[in-house]
Amino acid sequence: MPRVSTPLHPAAALFQGEKHLPNIPTCEHYAGSEKLMLRALELQDSIGPVFDLTCDCEDGAQAGREREHAEMVVRVLNSPANKRKMAGVRVHDPAHAHWKQDLDVLVSGAGDLLSHITLPKATSAKQLSEAIIYIQRVAAHHRIRRQIPIHAVIETHGALRQVWDIAALPWMQSLAFGLMDFVSDHHGAIGAAAMRSPDQFEHKLVVRAKAEIVAAALANGIVPAHNVTLELKDTAVVHDDARRARKEFGFLRMWSIYPAQIQPIVDAMKPDHSEVETGAAILLAAQKTDWGPIQHAGELHDRATYRYYWELLQKAKITGVAIPPEADKAFFS
Repeated sequence: MPRVSTPLHPAAALFQGEKHLPNIPTCEHYAGSEKLMLRALELQDSIGPVFDLTCDCEDGAQAGREREHAEMVVRVLNSPANKRKMAGVRVHDPAHAHWKQDLDVLVSGAGDLLSHITLPKATSAKQLSEAIIYIQRVAAHHRIRRQIPIHAVIETHGALRQVWDIAALPWMQSLAFGLMDFVSDHHGAIGAAAMRSPDQFEHKLVVRAKAEIVAAALANGIVPAHNVTLELKDTAVVHDDARRARKEFGFLRMWSIYPAQIQPIVDAMKPDHSEVETGAAILLAAQKTDWGPIQHAGELHDRATYRYYWELLQKAKITGVAIPPEADKAFFS
């Protein structure tokens, strides 16, 4: 009988030997106490995998009780509440007395579960590199064979100056912008109004920082994440901030610090449904021609547009946008 060839999947056809963006949720929610972590995991289970949880060992831990806090996070991550295994941690910064202790406890106790480790307030690529090497050593010591995704927060002058080197470090998955500390680090030269909209999208020094972080992240195949919104309950403000971050700067992810912020962020980051339908049709047609150039609706499409639409469909999948059934079956089943 003649051999039937299996259609080539877009991930194999379009990114041969190349690094492409990690397919991670568009919202990252922070929680600092055990009660809030458990509530967030319950919400994550109920609404679906549209956000990651970051258990905060930096701002969440009481002074003098850093070890106890990290041990509590390990218990939460290993508990039945962590059904989707989409929770990571933020540890103390590399200049803090307890940052190694954080990693010793967290990696040894939950290294196979961590969706990511966030490293804040680094001042240089060298400092971050040393922190990543330490994580790798702790993981190897405990026979954890996976690469634990690393997220770095760019919030100091030194980190911004070396952001391209930071983005190229091993195990990196995301660069986030720490707006509040960045503004504070300017000693009053940037006013407090730049910590919120509209100034956070208009002040020249803040705009420069955001644009440079996004450019460095995307050029190195990692995800740029936008800072928090101080407005907790007005969902229109949260949605508009997320929309501007996505449309004007190219951020593909945003932090949440209050449960009511999660859905507006996800909604603002969603691709348009009509564009998803167009992309699905183009990719299905391209797959039938072994990914050669095609015409669709009177337009020529080739590998460049196929890559765009494949990543668009992945974003649709993780934000809950419906994908046409034939494309869903062909590419995601």
